Amino acid sequence: MFVKNDINELNLNKIQDDEMALSEHIEEFSQRIIFCLILLLISTLLCFTDIKQIVQIFQIPAVGIKFLQFAPGEYFFASVKIAAFCGILLSSPLTIYQIFLYVVPGMTKKERDIVLPITFGSCILFAIGLIFAYFFLVPAALKFFIAYGADVVEPFWSFNQYFDFVASLIFATGLAFQIPIIQIVLGLFGIVSGQSMLSAWKYIVVLSTILAAVITPSTDPLTQIIMSVALLALYVSGAGVVILIKK
Repeated sequence: MFVKNDINELNLNKIQDDEMALSEHIEEFSQRIIFCLILLLISTLLCFTDIKQIVQIFQIPAVGIKFLQFAPGEYFFASVKIAAFCGILLSSPLTIYQIFLYVVPGMTKKERDIVLPITFGSCILFAIGLIFAYFFLVPAALKFFIAYGADVVEPFWSFNQYFDFVASLIFATGLAFQIPIIQIVLGLFGIVSGQSMLSAWKYIVVLSTILAAVITPSTDPLTQIIMSVALLALYVSGAGVVILIKK
């Protein structure tokens, strides 16, 4: 009888401990979410206070273009979008760090040794993708569009539509630069080997061309060729890293 009561008491204590642990995890998760949202809000507000300089940075690739406001408040709403876009980019490193503080304690050492370098490399590649798009893809696309209709139409553009074009191209390029990370993950789990990745180069040439056409919001061939070459270079680099890791 006493043994049965002791067992029931132990089970009850275990259930209570599990409930407390779950509530603590939920509370910690909520606190980190709130912190990330506050951080995003502060970053966005800081960007909005200096929005004129940020707008000028976005306008640099559009040489010789005069921007117009085609609707009341168009520039204001575009400024808000730019501030939010830059706020997300600025706050993302600390947001990722908060996620790690929440997730890493529950990982094993082996999992940490895999996840931490991959995440760090993913952030670096995303930043490189943003820089590559801003300095190479965006100027190439704009140069093509300006030259194509130079003798027919005057280059007066809506700033809101221009920002949507630039932001989508930059962000899509940052995502496309995650290809080596996907390859490394597949290689670490033994799903695909580096040699198999390289042997499929014919299919990758076709896929990179299609993916470049999907990623780039413009339809000009120059931008798509640059993106396609960049994707091929990333793919080959990723396959090479997988081969080195397996050795």
